Amino acid sequence: MFNDLYEGGVSLLHIVNGDHVGDKLRKANIRGDILVWREVYPVGPVFVEMDEPDQRSTRVEYLERTMGIPADVYVTNCKSQQQTLQNFHKYDEVVLWFEHDLFDQLMLSFLLHWFSKRTLGHTKLNLLCIGDYPGIDSFRGLGQLTIKQLETLSGTWKRIEQKELEVGSKIWEAYASPDIEKHVAILNEDKLELPFAHAALELHLSRLPSAMNGLGIVEQTILELIRHRVVTPRELFKEIGSRLSLLGMGDLEFWYRLRSMSEQPNALLEIRGAHTFPDYRKKTTPSFENCDISLTEVGLEVAAGVKDWVKVKGMNEWYGGLRLHGDLTWRWDAKRKQLVHI
Repeated sequence: MFNDLYEGGVSLLHIVNGDHVGDKLRKANIRGDILVWREVYPVGPVFVEMDEPDQRSTRVEYLERTMGIPADVYVTNCKSQQQTLQNFHKYDEVVLWFEHDLFDQLMLSFLLHWFSKRTLGHTKLNLLCIGDYPGIDSFRGLGQLTIKQLETLSGTWKRIEQKELEVGSKIWEAYASPDIEKHVAILNEDKLELPFAHAALELHLSRLPSAMNGLGIVEQTILELIRHRVVTPRELFKEIGSRLSLLGMGDLEFWYRLRSMSEQPNALLEIRGAHTFPDYRKKTTPSFENCDISLTEVGLEVAAGVKDWVKVKGMNEWYGGLRLHGDLTWRWDAKRKQLVHI
């Protein structure tokens, strides 16, 4: 799996945010071993300590039920990457490669939390985290960059000090908390050492049921796009990726959200025409070639703010450590950036 290469006599482990980036780094003139961290922390339940069996089983069940990720595939991958992480002491330096979106900021905070609980010994930690790149007007992430562009980033990373570890750990512990107040309070923490965290965490909160109609920002944006004649699933995915790029949302999560919005009773959407959602285990791709989407009567009423979707539909969902179910006594006001208690 790894190639045990060295840079200037120093052994390096690069931890990266996805297979696309990992494949390019392996082809680039960047020496060292590559560990692709395969996780999707914005989706489903997370816990402060992610390797405890009972807690892992809760996450395994959720990811298989909602996004079709097979339990055996997920567990095997977790054990494999965790074993490599546990062996970090064999390297002189570890470099974390991340970007500015919520997907990456949560991954980064988890790893900083993990390292903050370990004795580093001789191993030095480094961070490369960017939100733009020269010549790219709409920067989405490291996966956009060519091999040559990634090579220009080599060596530009900065040493991770104790303050970064502490801030990352606080963010992770807040995100993994079952207490909504802690998710809100972390916005007021000093996060200068991780400059992209604040905007990403604000967007995390905007995914929660809103004070206007009980919809999160993903569902709300989908309704708005449909009202503006974006009526095919693939067009919706493209537009959501553009408008909410700071989420770093992948296709499996998007199809899950779309499917949830179209499920009866009290569906927000109607998908007309033959279609299939993706199946991870069968490796089938979604098929939406001859269908379109419209708002149901409930969808129109919720979009107008006449009805609250949580009250109409009910909820049983996870965002980090928050399990949203039963009668929620609060909503999130994104404009005022505060909880509204009801």
